[in-house]
Amino acid sequence: MRLNLYGLAIALGILAAVLYMAREAKRSGLPKDLPLDFALWAVPLAVVFSRLYYVAFTWDRYRGDLMGVLRVWEGGLAIYGGVIGGALGAFLLSKRRRVPFSALADLVAPGLLLAQAIGRWGNFFNGEAYGYAVTNPALQFFPAAVFADGRWHLATFFYESVWNLAGFLLLSRLSPRLKTRGGGFVFLWYLLWYGLGRVVIEGLRTDSLMWGALRVSQALSAALVLAAGVAMALRLKVPTTMLLLLLSLLFVILGAALNPWAYLPAWLSAAAYAACLLRVFLKGGGEAAA
Repeated sequence: MRLNLYGLAIALGILAAVLYMAREAKRSGLPKDLPLDFALWAVPLAVVFSRLYYVAFTWDRYRGDLMGVLRVWEGGLAIYGGVIGGALGAFLLSKRRRVPFSALADLVAPGLLLAQAIGRWGNFFNGEAYGYAVTNPALQFFPAAVFADGRWHLATFFYESVWNLAGFLLLSRLSPRLKTRGGGFVFLWYLLWYGLGRVVIEGLRTDSLMWGALRVSQALSAALVLAAGVAMALRLKVPTTMLLLLLSLLFVILGAALNPWAYLPAWLSAAAYAACLLRVFLKGGGEAAA
């Protein structure tokens, strides 16, 4: 049953994303079979890369059990690896179908958040991706916490699921306005939104993929927030908000090198920057990208 529920959550997430993409492809004037082609091209690569990403940072676990690499039903699919693999599949498909990669990425981005929101429940069924122990009896209830390994833990999988669902609702509503500024903005907002949430939630987990003392997904999330923020600022020509981004960069560097608590002011400054950037889109400020 464990295998079925874990796989079912991931499969339902993929199905929901494809159905959403099918509706949006029709609205956007894209080929109606493009979402299905995307699933056939990108999903297998996403699964393979998500597993390779996870194994690469937990190699000691599989060094003496190479067959264990194939037992994906036991857990161990890293989302960022899946994003890399899916992006590669999308790029190859865009070349084959002669569809701009930015248009395909914008089509996929909201659905990707929806798939992640649903797929995170696979971690619940597998009893993984939870956070620090919760010792306060007043907080020992779901969804504030989850019971696993004989004690209560922060329900980080649930926090991320809710964050992703909120991002899906936001991007699905704002996509038409974002697309008026040029291709790729919806996907950049995906990177910004998901990265902001993952920076905080990853810091609460006890099973993070590590590179020395560095939480890999937390550092990568911070880098993606900065990269997406810089890309949008340059395209929209809104330099007045760059100071907040530079402040965020400073604290991220401090957080990675000195103290994890520095991620808190980093997140606050990055969130403030994101709010300023969103206002540009909603108010119609800045210049449209060519």
